[in-house]
Amino acid sequence: MSSNIPIVNLEEGFPTRDEALRRLEAALARARQHKIRVLKIIHGYGSSGVGGILRPVVRNFLRQAKERGEIKLFVNGEGFSRFDSRSKKLIGRAAELLLDRDLGRGNRGVTFVLL
Repeated sequence: MSSNIPIVNLEEGFPTRDEALRRLEAALARARQHKIRVLKIIHGYGSSGVGGILRPVVRNFLRQAKERGEIKLFVNGEGFSRFDSRSKKLIGRAAELLLDRDLGRGNRGVTFVLL
């Protein structure tokens, strides 16, 4: 099963770090414009198995966006579970996340954003 949460695939086409950040900024702007509350960001974990560049860059960007008040919160895929307090807040705003295939799976290649 999957949810109806919009997905932003930042790893598609193997973009540079800067291009991925431009895509993320544009996706967040579109989501705000269309009153979308939650996004699922796919940034991947890295083909080497030890982590790629997009994951830390995306999460750092989101951390700064949260500090600036541009997003409410974000939840790393590896922490996304029914038992995590931030996940509970996210699910409280978008109950369809209970159907997301990554719930409780510890997926390091995704991050969820609450706008």
